[in-house]
Amino acid sequence: MVANEMNMSDKGGQVNAERADDVTSMLNRNSTKRSAPRPVQPAHQLRVLLIEDSPIIRSRLVEALSEIPNVEVTGQAENESDALVLLRQHKWDAVVLDLQLRGGTGLGVLKGIGGTRSPGAKVIVFTNYAFPQYRDRSLSLGADYFFDKAREFHRVREVLQDMAKETSGLH
Repeated sequence: MVANEMNMSDKGGQVNAERADDVTSMLNRNSTKRSAPRPVQPAHQLRVLLIEDSPIIRSRLVEALSEIPNVEVTGQAENESDALVLLRQHKWDAVVLDLQLRGGTGLGVLKGIGGTRSPGAKVIVFTNYAFPQYRDRSLSLGADYFFDKAREFHRVREVLQDMAKETSGLH
């Protein structure tokens, strides 16, 4: 009888093992039917070019913009000719542009932007020369915003922060 009991328990153990195999097999089948988790796509970085002759202002801008999620300063220039090369050679979403440069002017850069500007790209003029005639001329040459460095430093950050939210879909 002991042998019979062993056979019974072996059979019971075998039945339980078969059930466990069936459950495992069923779970594996169900898990393969589910779609694999999609990798998280990095948000599009808002690519910003800084065209500013003052190293101190450039440094402050880089520091302020580095605190905004999805904003990346991808290039810098301090004169008109370097700025035009930079604009042609890099993809960009926004430019922060000073009017007074070491060589040339921001107005010259605005005139030269032409075909380097993709749809939706913005130009922010950021100057110490916030006179109405410069504002009007800048806007007529294609600038989207015109801010006074002395009073509106925060506005550059706000505009780029809003653009970054729109770009990444975080309204």
